[in-house]
Amino acid sequence: MNNALYAIGLSVLMHVSWNLLARHVEARCNYLWWGLLAHLVLLGPWALWRLIIDSHWSTELILAMLVTAIANTFYFLALRKAYHFAPVALVYPLARSSPVLIALWAWLMFDQSISISGMLGIGINVIGLWFLAGTSKNGDTAHALPWALLAALATSFYSLSDKVAIAYLPSFGAQLGFITVGYAASFLGFTIIQYRESRRLTPVCRPKLLYILPGGLFVGVAYALVVRVMLELPASYVVAYTNAGIVLATIFSIWIFRERENWLRRLSAAIVISTGLIVLGIEYI
Repeated sequence: MNNALYAIGLSVLMHVSWNLLARHVEARCNYLWWGLLAHLVLLGPWALWRLIIDSHWSTELILAMLVTAIANTFYFLALRKAYHFAPVALVYPLARSSPVLIALWAWLMFDQSISISGMLGIGINVIGLWFLAGTSKNGDTAHALPWALLAALATSFYSLSDKVAIAYLPSFGAQLGFITVGYAASFLGFTIIQYRESRRLTPVCRPKLLYILPGGLFVGVAYALVVRVMLELPASYVVAYTNAGIVLATIFSIWIFRERENWLRRLSAAIVISTGLIVLGIEYI
């Protein structure tokens, strides 16, 4: 369990880091597009090679890879659409409320149930996320909400397919290669949508390499660490634990970036989210 928590902690730090880097990039530069491209260039060839030679290939793995690739693409596109109507502060917590759906699908599809403390912890965690989203008063909530919920639904699908796939991926290289296949599909989807909107294959501007390179290294490795932990823990638990990144981002925004609007309510929401994570971990103490 300790190794799993260390992996989740490292994943959370990487995820928060590349999101903080994104704060310094203009929205029109589409930082995520560049981050995915950097991942595919820097780590993609090695990761795909390890996927090919290390994996225990089966029909289940191929189907899981297909589901993850499609669901990942829908997740990124739904999130991008939601951001057209409302800010990250409202959209992202809603999109991260997927552990409830993951637990439900795992029970319905695979007859996998979780403990009472697990259900309580996930419930508190999600309540905190919705509370945090409610602290943002900007944007068109009515139009953003369906897209944010679609992002949460897509997360629940690719999380379960990740859980299925991990049994066939014995090495970290193979796990990163599995992620790379999904990211390649997402990058292609991003590029197609971008071309339809602007008649350009690339964004109108490019961030500094200082921002692109860490993003490319972190965005895939952070996700691969999450998938790796699914060997030991239920997928709903793992995704819920990664919401610790939202707690860190909230604290950073209040104390480091001096974003004091509704700071007390946002801090209270972060405490609720953290309480859910503590409850979730009780059974492993």
